[in-house]
Amino acid sequence: MRGVVFRGGRELETVEFDDPAPGPDDVVLEVKASGMCGSDLRFYRAPAGEALAAFGLRGDGSGVIAGHEPCGVVAAVGTAVDPRAVRVGDRVMVHHYDGCGFCHQCRTGWTQLCERDAVIFGATAHGGHADYLRVPARTLVPLPDEVSFTAGAAISCGTGTAYGALVRLALTARDTIAVFGLGPVGQSAVQLAAAMGAEVIAVDVAPERVALAKEFGAAHAIDSGTVDPVEAVRDLTAGRGVSTALDCSGAAAARHSAVRAAAAWGRVAFVGEGGDVTLDVSPDLIRKQLTVLGSYTFSLTGQADCARFVARHAVDVDHLFTHHWALENAAEAYREFDRQTGGKAVIEF
Repeated sequence: MRGVVFRGGRELETVEFDDPAPGPDDVVLEVKASGMCGSDLRFYRAPAGEALAAFGLRGDGSGVIAGHEPCGVVAAVGTAVDPRAVRVGDRVMVHHYDGCGFCHQCRTGWTQLCERDAVIFGATAHGGHADYLRVPARTLVPLPDEVSFTAGAAISCGTGTAYGALVRLALTARDTIAVFGLGPVGQSAVQLAAAMGAEVIAVDVAPERVALAKEFGAAHAIDSGTVDPVEAVRDLTAGRGVSTALDCSGAAAARHSAVRAAAAWGRVAFVGEGGDVTLDVSPDLIRKQLTVLGSYTFSLTGQADCARFVARHAVDVDHLFTHHWALENAAEAYREFDRQTGGKAVIEF
């Protein structure tokens, strides 16, 4: 089979691997779609041997097949896998982490927080940019028939991350939410929040993304490159601010604006990775009775919940995608994706 390997310094190679065979507790997935995520660019751009260190992970990642948003069809099942749980032909996503299976975090579905070190498919173990992928059967998440493989790939990371944050924010139809950063995660947050009934204010510095925000369900769109987003949010909320805010950018200015745009007793979540932010604790947090939380992707059950929500509410996750690529064009795909001027991208089989 073919698999894409990052070689460092924006170089990648499509390598021939032996087709995988399942171990007793494993399945082999015939990959149908493998999403390209913004966090992949940190691996893609890093010098050879330094990609994992950028995420605080051990090892050098050499020879590992990239791609942590795999989705496809079960092609083979290990001898110890219960056939009542998994069968050949099942449409599935992969929860792209695995852990020891015994610690508290693993037992509650949060394998990325494993107390004995998590495996991350596409980083510390082979991922989805390949014809086939072997994973433990316990990492599979059912893909509803109403949801495409491409949408399933998005749910496996970016869209699922947005959903997980909205759940942690306890978002309801009574809320107004400001979403800062309108990359694929932010666009997903706008879609999902609108489907939950909230009034959505979308904020970004890129005019082209602001222009698209209402297509994803935003009631209002703010170009923070031309106006003060906090003042704009207050103008839209009769001076109060929003009840909830979500930063998907990881940029200090956006994080600060999310906190300042929140009303008294508001809730704010950060999902954008990296960077830092400086807050004036008394006026920004204490005197507003503000709740600020970090939200790291989603649990195994949270991924399944997101897929069911997308199916039940007919959320058009496929609308996120602006670029569709074949595996043999992976080098061109990543050169284009590295420009970060489009929307979500995917490798399809």
